[in-house]
Amino acid sequence: MYTYETGIPMIDREYGGLRAATNILILAPPLTYAEHLAYWLACPRAGEWTVAISTDERTADVVDAFRRYGAGRRQIGIIDAVTKSSVPTLQDTTKAKFVTSPLDLTSMGIKFSRMVEDMWKEGVMANPPGPMPPPIRLSLNSISTLLMYARLEVTFRFLHVITNRVKKLEGIGIYVLNSESFDKQTISTIKQLMSMVIEVRTDDGRQSVERDFRVIGLHGRTTPWIRYFYDDGTLTVEG
Repeated sequence: MYTYETGIPMIDREYGGLRAATNILILAPPLTYAEHLAYWLACPRAGEWTVAISTDERTADVVDAFRRYGAGRRQIGIIDAVTKSSVPTLQDTTKAKFVTSPLDLTSMGIKFSRMVEDMWKEGVMANPPGPMPPPIRLSLNSISTLLMYARLEVTFRFLHVITNRVKKLEGIGIYVLNSESFDKQTISTIKQLMSMVIEVRTDDGRQSVERDFRVIGLHGRTTPWIRYFYDDGTLTVEG
């Protein structure tokens, strides 16, 4: 089965990356640049594709973030739930599709499926052909915004469909959730859909702000805390 590199030296070295059909929740407090940690993990390698469902940032900003981490524009597809509210005349393209708001979960799901189908076709037609099935990464930034627009039960049903689709595609999914904005029951409900959790913490009581994460449930284990930094638009992770 295909494995996905993470760009996190310890995980790639000791665990060989992430297994296909894996869904990962990034559970993070505000101001920890969790969306960039998601983009880092979801950044496609050679022969891979990424779909980014964005409820918080415009298409150009998401594409720019992925390109900073080395992705080619052709490899990235964006489903943008932000821009069309201010530019209602926007039309879909092959690699950028728009929905009216984060409330339109039905359209989001349909456009996700269409974009994946197009990527599969490109993967099959590639010369030389890549791995089969074509490896696909998903990032969803963020579940927090979905929960602001829709009830937990509605959001859960949508995520249930998306996470199952990721499993069937033998892809990986990365989902961001603010750990301080929702009660324990809500967080526990969302966790049910995930294979593992990346828990982020921050310590701003020192001269410089320090941010760390650990992965819970990776091959049944919890990793040590891993330090990361965000500076001038780019995230870096310690080895």
